[in-house]
Order: sequence, then C-alpha cells, then structure tokens
Amino acid sequence: MIFSSLLFIFGFLPIFLALYFLTPDRWKNYTALLGSYLFYAWGAPGFIFVLILSSAFDFLLGRSIQSSKKSGAKNRSKQLLIIGLISNAGLLAYAKYANFFVDQLSTLLSVAGLDAPHWTAIALPLGISFFTFQKISYLVDIYRGTTAPARTFANYALYVALFPQLIAGPIVRYHDIAEQIRERTHTVDKFLYGSFRFAVGLGKKVLIANGVGQIADSLFALDPHTLPSAYLWLGAVAYGFQIYFDFAGYSDMAIGLGYMMGFRIAENFNMPYIAKSFTEFWRRWHISLSAWMKEYLYIPLGGNQISTKRTYFNLWIVFLFSGLWHGAAWNFVVWGAFHGLFLMLDKIFWLKKVEKLPPVLTRLLTFLLVTTGWVFFRAENLSTALTTIKRMFIWQTTSLPLVLWADLVSNRGLVILLVAAAISFIPSLSIVRKFIDEVKWPEHAGVKYIITLVLFSLSILSLVNASFNPFIYFRF
Repeated sequence: MIFSSLLFIFGFLPIFLALYFLTPDRWKNYTALLGSYLFYAWGAPGFIFVLILSSAFDFLLGRSIQSSKKSGAKNRSKQLLIIGLISNAGLLAYAKYANFFVDQLSTLLSVAGLDAPHWTAIALPLGISFFTFQKISYLVDIYRGTTAPARTFANYALYVALFPQLIAGPIVRYHDIAEQIRERTHTVDKFLYGSFRFAVGLGKKVLIANGVGQIADSLFALDPHTLPSAYLWLGAVAYGFQIYFDFAGYSDMAIGLGYMMGFRIAENFNMPYIAKSFTEFWRRWHISLSAWMKEYLYIPLGGNQISTKRTYFNLWIVFLFSGLWHGAAWNFVVWGAFHGLFLMLDKIFWLKKVEKLPPVLTRLLTFLLVTTGWVFFRAENLSTALTTIKRMFIWQTTSLPLVLWADLVSNRGLVILLVAAAISFIPSLSIVRKFIDEVKWPEHAGVKYIITLVLFSLSILSLVNASFNPFIYFRF
C-alpha cells in the first residue's frame, strides 16, 4: 500500500484517522502503533514479525545499555552497543546484500569454470534501510548519553514503525520525537496544514514525477548507442526531476500525515537543484540521510579533525557507503564514488571559487553534474550507464524519425518537464524569493485550501486513469 494509491487515500487513511481521533488521548499511541503495523503488514506480511521482534530486541538492549552505564559498567555498555550494531547491520546486510554477494561470487566461479552455488533469492523487507538507521541511532545515542531510553515498548515501537515515515523516511532520531510520542497536541490548524502538505506531495508524485517519469522510462528503455546526445540528456534530466519530485513528494506526504496525527516531522528537502556545489546539494537533498551519515559515520571516522588527507578519505568512505546503502549494485557504488569525488573537489578548491562566479553558472554546472550522476541510478547496469554518459559528453547527432520523437516524448510530457524545471529553479530568483518572504501566508489560508482541493482533485483524476507507479525510494 502506497500513499499515492486510491486504496490508501479512500480506504486505509480515513478509517485509520476516524479510529485515531475517536481514541482517547492516552491510548492514541496504541491506535497509531496498531495502524502502523497493519500498514506494514499489508505491503510486507512476511516481514512484520521481523520488524516487531527486532524492535523488541533493540528496546531491551537500549535499556540494558542505560542500566550498565548507570552502574558504572562502561565496558559492558560498550559490548552491548556492539551487539546492537552488529545485529542491526547484520540483518540489513543479509537482507539487502546477500543476493548481490552471491551474484558476484557466481560470476567469479563461472569465469574459473566452476559451478555457481545454489541460492534462493532473498526478498528485501520494506523500509529496512530506513528503520535500521533509526534503530542504530537510538542505541548509539543512549550509549553517548544524548537520549534516554523509551519509557515503554509501545513508545519505542511507534518511533520505529510510525507509518508516515516507516517505508522511506525522513530518518528521525529518537530524541527529536520522543516528547511528541509521550505527549502532543491535536488541533484543527495542524490537521489542515497536514492535509495541505499531503496534497502538495500527492501532486508532486502523481502530476509531476509520474509525468516526467514516462519520458525517462521511454528513453532509458532504448539502447544508448542508437540515441543522439540530446535525447540522452533529455532522459537524464527527466529522471533527475522524476526522482526529486517522487521522493520530495513522498516526504511532503509523510510530513503531512504526521501533522494530521499531531507529529512534527523534520523537512527532508530544500530546493536541492539550486545548489551551487555538491556540498550545498547534500545540505538540501535527503537532509535526514545527510545528517545521519555525518553524525554516525563521518564524525566517528574522524571527520575533518585529523588531517586533510584523512578528511578526504572519510568523505570518500561515507559516500561509497551511501551509494551501497541506496542499492546492492555497482551502479550505486560508482554513484557514491562520483559524489564523493566532487565533494572532495569542493573542499580542495571549488568552495573558494564558487562565491566569485555568477550564481546562474555555478547552479547550472552543479545541476548538470548531479544529473550526470543520476544516470548511474537509472541505467540497468554499470556498462549501460557508462555508455550513456560517454555519449552524453561526446556529442552525437544521430537522426531519429519524427514519429519516434512523438512516441517517446508527448507534448504533455514536455509541459510537465517545464513545470518541474520552473518549480525547481524559479523560486531561487530574488524577485520570487522576496514575494514568498513578504506574503503573510497565515492571512491567506483560503489560498492554501483552494490549492489543496485543486491538487487533490487533479491527482485523483490522474490516479483513476493511471497504472500502478510506486515510489522510487521504496526499493532502497
């Protein structure tokens, strides 16, 4: 079940919200937890017990770490933390990377003339990459003393399984939401704002991401050797907008659902395509993942506190890990290395130059480089990705019949592509920024309600006529 499905919008959500608001405040967490488990079980019935049992294990482990710290048994608390890290990372590694490892082993054995091992492919539990990071941060923060253990298992289980952000984030740290789990307010204003954010996210996903995705899918389905460079760039740009509006749309919907339930979930995107460097891009793109990587990987590796060479090495490792976290394939590893390389170049010289150059130039250059990186995400394999990028930069002018252009790119698709570009870039213009800053939005609440109704209506009309199209980040 996905947020942008008619089943969720007209089935699960209204029934859940009705039961949630009919429940007395002291019992609302239990209703939210039960609803979250039902939501997860609908999409992954075979893995619901993995989610519940692993949550119970980490809850008990967190209390044991705290108890050991209070009794002065520092070594024992560290040992318990290591057990927690190994169990969580081990479960993620087995579920997500075992198939990849066996595939690589089989390839090596076949080259050596040996038989490949018999292996039954493992299904990937929904959301495991995201809720594993939340569980790890919980244990580490207890060990560091920056958060206290959850008072009850229900509170901790809700932190892990809260359905608005369970499947694809934003990644939340326990101390950022613990107080809200214990006690939160429910107001009409919160609910209406949540409805507005949900409608905006639904529009981003259904009206924009799915629309430009048709262009990307059509072009990436073809052999890159047969396409001129302009078509390859069009496909890459279309995919760049698709993945942005798909994931940002999901995040908006998650934040909106959180507000409906009284939760304030942190923002996850801030106009990433107006970034003037890769460093700025990662401050604006998937903000919760960037924060997690910095806090629980980059800083423990030494961050920038040891030496310049070590700083570059740490960045490289973090983004190789980030690439592998996104998917078990060489495409993603190379994508991580690609971003790590440009982040190092930022530190070596680009950040010193960027303020001296025209913003339009630096934003365009960063956008084109980030778009190039997205080819690794979208291509079927590393070989295809490299061929595509090569032909993007070594200009090819292969002619194609006009009928093929009409099949690949409709006028509607091009209009949606232009709308996506306008939403991504125009708000960065000073005159638009000034307007946004000066308008007193609370005094124009009626505008929000109209926008909500229009976006919701258009999205539903599109969903009725569309085929199933899941969120891209669900596969991570």
